[in-house]
Amino acid sequence: MASSQFSRIFDGLTTAYLITFAEYFAFYGAILFIAYKKLATTNRSLDKKTPLKEVVFLIRNLLLEFGYPAILDFFLIRPFCMYWMPILTGNYFMGILLGKITADSVFYGLAIVNYELIKKKQ
Repeated sequence: MASSQFSRIFDGLTTAYLITFAEYFAFYGAILFIAYKKLATTNRSLDKKTPLKEVVFLIRNLLLEFGYPAILDFFLIRPFCMYWMPILTGNYFMGILLGKITADSVFYGLAIVNYELIKKKQ
């Protein structure tokens, strides 16, 4: 929500992409931090260091799990929702909030389908 303040400086489309980037940075940053911390704690309890190979494997698994839903969300769905919802609602704050909820719903719906397909293949 804080990144929606970019609208004071940039046009609507640029703001929509900046909001999308900020959300992705926060979302995947938190996921990577939590997963890395868990991996490092597990390795520390086994008295071993966390090699770069395990960190790369962690990132690869994250990319596989979110894959195409993240790409669609980043380039199409979220910017579309963040741009059009404020226009459609006529209220900037409610539009950004509704756009986020709509984009999250589509993203997580696609991510769940992708996760189930990956699980089914294994």
